[in-house]
Amino acid sequence: MRQRPPLPPFTSEGAAVKARAAEDAWNTRDPERVSLAYTDDSAWRNRDRFVTGRHEIVAFLTEKWERELDYRLIKEVWAFGGDRIAVRFVYESHDADGQWFRSFGNENWEFDENGLMRRRLASINDVPILDSDRLFHWPLGPRPDSHPGLTELGL
Repeated sequence: MRQRPPLPPFTSEGAAVKARAAEDAWNTRDPERVSLAYTDDSAWRNRDRFVTGRHEIVAFLTEKWERELDYRLIKEVWAFGGDRIAVRFVYESHDADGQWFRSFGNENWEFDENGLMRRRLASINDVPILDSDRLFHWPLGPRPDSHPGLTELGL
């Protein structure tokens, strides 16, 4: 059985490592790579969509990143305990017409004993912003360690 440390039960450090690993993977915008962090039968609720299993995760993320262009994400641990982590996140992206959005959300994660996420519940709100209001300007890909996080940005 494949493992993705850190494994539950989570410590503060382990939860932070898990959240940053998820952030880095999602910032690649590579659905196949991202899907490897989830169990084969992982169950998601993302806004009003329900997704089950890696195949559906890959399809969902492919569609997402075809629509949400130049996507950049920051996650921060909100709470943790046992096999669960709650994160808050913000991402910026634009649509095909060039309209930028800042999307604010919360996720509740539940992991199996191997450190794979078996459940992901996401609530997200989108706010249109001007290009001049953007805060996430690093080159596409994982956020540089020197870039401020959500708390430092006042988000």
